[in-house]
Amino acid sequence: MESLTQHKVQRYEEFVDRRLKPDLQHAIDERDKIFEQQKIFTDLRRNIENLEKNSITSLRTLVNLGSEVYLQAEVTNTQRIFVDVGLGFHVEFTWSEALNYIQKREERIAKKIDEYNQLIASIKAQIKLVLEGIRELLQLPAEKSLPERSF
Repeated sequence: MESLTQHKVQRYEEFVDRRLKPDLQHAIDERDKIFEQQKIFTDLRRNIENLEKNSITSLRTLVNLGSEVYLQAEVTNTQRIFVDVGLGFHVEFTWSEALNYIQKREERIAKKIDEYNQLIASIKAQIKLVLEGIRELLQLPAEKSLPERSF
């Protein structure tokens, strides 16, 4: 009987280690990528708002050519900008068009972040459930929860 219990415990542990933990890590990594996209769009929105606020019509900047090689560039007309819309495509926008596009992208990004947060919470709950099942199989005492404080 004990070897059957040990076999079940081993199978549950393998399930957690080989399936749930990699799934959790993958979901966290994907959410982190989306956080990076969110930061890029937030920075772009802030830059456009600063250009509008300060009525900047031309500027000098450094452009990264790749491999950390920079070139000084002069932008003679800042009224239109190119925004990366994905899949290697860039679209020319006016400032107001770009701000509208960015707002819509930020809304979609926020929804994706919420979806990944729910997925991560679900996977963590599954891991906790399996670990609780292992605890019951091994007939270990339940972990003591912290006493609630009364204020």
